[in-house]
Order: sequence, then structure tokens, then C-alpha cells
Amino acid sequence: MLIHPWDAARDDDEWRAWLATRDFGQLAANGHDGGPPVVVPTHFLFDGGTEVLLHLARPNPVWAAIERDPLVLLSVHDDYAYIPGGWRKGDPETGVPTSYYASVQLTCRAETVDDPEAKAEILRRQLAHFQPDGAHGVVAAGEGPYHRQLPGLRGLRLAVVEVRAKFKYDGHYPAEARERVAALLAERDLPGDAGAREQQLRRMAGH
Repeated sequence: MLIHPWDAARDDDEWRAWLATRDFGQLAANGHDGGPPVVVPTHFLFDGGTEVLLHLARPNPVWAAIERDPLVLLSVHDDYAYIPGGWRKGDPETGVPTSYYASVQLTCRAETVDDPEAKAEILRRQLAHFQPDGAHGVVAAGEGPYHRQLPGLRGLRLAVVEVRAKFKYDGHYPAEARERVAALLAERDLPGDAGAREQQLRRMAGH
């Protein structure tokens, strides 16, 4: 991922705060013998620091890829919008279109979790995040409605070893141009426009 200086996260707090409100991304593991990467869309739980937790079905092809090479990438993107060229320069004849988006890529070392109680703990933590109202059964290795399904799952602990974060919102353009784009995003109001506008204004305010 190309990251120009004006698109880079200002500090670790910025990307951590953004990622803390996201919980779905793509887990990529290296392919076999030069083959393409194995990419799995998945929910995950980021602890806010150096670890990510998730679980996947045992038949998932990513397990074989992780066993060959435990270094994986978790990629998360959001707050994206297409920006017509005329919005940026005020002239559709000379303006160059672009995409706005935020993206955080975590390079991680994967540890497979097969111990039944350790898997149950990952599930409990994920459920506490996704279903904080507690509307689910007991999750335990030897009791409750789910324990017979645990053998069909494997857990993953991802230890974060490198972070690449990008907030692409025309940080190198004059404030007047960015304010114009923010106003036009509010007017267009397509899916994604509100999130992109929020990031645009946040980055301007913190500049």
C-alpha cells in the first residue's frame, strides 16, 4: 500500500481509534509454491494494542497456508468514496478524480488455537463484543449448547508485528478545496459519503 506523507496516520492513537470501531476485514495468508494469497473475509476482535482474536471453520483453506507460513496480513478499510475531479479543483475539465478511504493493514504472526477451553474463551470474548446484551447460551468446552460444535472450529491469535495505516483524504490540498469536497459529499450522500466526509473534516481539524 502506497502511503504518501500527507496520507499517513499522525500517530498510533489515530489508527488505533479508527480500528477500535471496526471489526470486519480480510485475513490474507501466503499462497503455496508461488500461488495467489489465501484471503478470508472475517469478523475479528482487536484488543486495542498488539493482539487480534478470531475463529474460523476447521475446513477453511487458510489453515494450511498458515501452517506453511504463520506471517499473515489483516486488512481493514472503510470510509471510502469516489471523488470526481471537478470537486477537487472546482473545474471538471482539469480536475483529476480520486478515491478517498481509510485503511489499516496489520502484519501479524498467527498462532492456531485448538485447545477446547482456549477456543471457548476466544468465542466468549467475541460474543461479549458483538452481542453485549448477552443474548446467547453458555460458551464452554464441556457444557452449554455450543460445546459440541467447538471441534469444528479453530481459533486464531494474531500478534501484531507491523502496522501500515493510511487516511487518504487530500491532505496535500488547500483547506478551501477540502471544504468544498466535504460539502459536496454531504450533498451527494451516497453510501460511504458520510464516513468519508467525517474523516475529511476530522483530519482537517487535527492538522
